[in-house]
Amino acid sequence: MDIQQIQSKIYTIRGQRVMLDFDLANFYGLKTKVLKQSVRRNFARFPEDFMFELNGEEFANLRSQNVTSSWGGLRYSPFAFTEHGVAMLSSILNSDRAVEINIAIIRTFIAMRHFALTFSELAQKINELESTVGKELSDINEVLRWLGEENQARADEIQTLQAMNIAHESWSQRKRIGFTKTEEKSD
Repeated sequence: MDIQQIQSKIYTIRGQRVMLDFDLANFYGLKTKVLKQSVRRNFARFPEDFMFELNGEEFANLRSQNVTSSWGGLRYSPFAFTEHGVAMLSSILNSDRAVEINIAIIRTFIAMRHFALTFSELAQKINELESTVGKELSDINEVLRWLGEENQARADEIQTLQAMNIAHESWSQRKRIGFTKTEEKSD
């Protein structure tokens, strides 16, 4: 049994990952009626967190997604089995095929759970990176804003000095400061 084939038959209903009775019956090579009869005979093994029957709204939503039988539609609300309910099915369906299929289904649920954990860890790391990068960008923007203010002050000082230089006499007329070359007297 292919893991992707099983995975395509796992739905999220009432916030739980479940498989529907007609898909399971198909995997087991049974009629849905036979599977449901076996479950009803062993109803005590299937508490609500293992198996539940779809309500009218869920059933209507399921029908609207074109899940139909050969006679033109589902007649009864399907049972939805959680991972634990699927595991419990192996105890009431005593065939080698049922055991094989249940092992494949349980492995698929485990793989999906592992993927979900990996995904949530990855999402958490991305959130941490976003907050770190956001803080660093905020710090960089603050430095740039500060540099902009400082540079503006320096630019204002340079303009002031340039304006002062224009007001002074021309360079050639200014008094020289520092060492000057003295001319030697000849004898």
